[in-house]
Amino acid sequence: MARYDFRSPRLFVDVPLAAGAAVALDRDQTNYLVNVLRLAAGDGVLVFNGRDGEWRAALAHGAKGGKRDASLAIGEQTRPQPEPPNLHLLFAPLKHARLDYVVQKAVEMGVSRLQPIMTQHVQVTRVNADRMRANAVEAAEQCGILALPEIGAPLRLEPVLAAHDPARLMVFCDEEAEVHDPVAALRSVSVGTAAMPLAVCIGPEGGFAEAERAALLRLPKVVRLSIGPRILRADTAAVAALALVQAVLGDWR
Repeated sequence: MARYDFRSPRLFVDVPLAAGAAVALDRDQTNYLVNVLRLAAGDGVLVFNGRDGEWRAALAHGAKGGKRDASLAIGEQTRPQPEPPNLHLLFAPLKHARLDYVVQKAVEMGVSRLQPIMTQHVQVTRVNADRMRANAVEAAEQCGILALPEIGAPLRLEPVLAAHDPARLMVFCDEEAEVHDPVAALRSVSVGTAAMPLAVCIGPEGGFAEAERAALLRLPKVVRLSIGPRILRADTAAVAALALVQAVLGDWR
């Protein structure tokens, strides 16, 4: 069997998974499998819950023929749960569509925690955590990812930095950094074969205030870099930074 089966539908279910278990589906999940995908009783579905790996299941229609109620009969495990990544993304909140994009791409890039930070120049002050989670689930379903990131409540930058693990390397993306080669800056970090706990910090469209920049630079393990010669939008910067970090220090090596 191929490592990833992208031909079978994949569904996130927030319940324990084990061989022989029956999983009841909610109305939206039933509608998606039965009315959108037109699956029949017995058709295969891949399911995961972010904890117990991936399992093959068979669709079972309910007493009403599956139009309103259906369930899944769990069969064999197709993939065990991998070790969770150890990459955090700290970012200033963005408007709806752009925040959706950041969440989806962060999941694809292996981020294990999404932490919205409220900075002095932030332009969006409200975050819909349920919408963030829905986007994370959708990205994981589509891309064969088994681990869902933690989604932190929006916090001011100061308490986030106060609680920061000193062993975690902070990659501070700063448009004012005098770094012409971000790859070289990341390669200057001493890293062994073991995965290093990492964090990437992306500021708001208005940039960091001087006090915020100073607080970030006081962290015990920090790399300050700019991402190329052009000013990037915040959502583009997040994806570019994550790609750099994963390629040089993360699990792309």
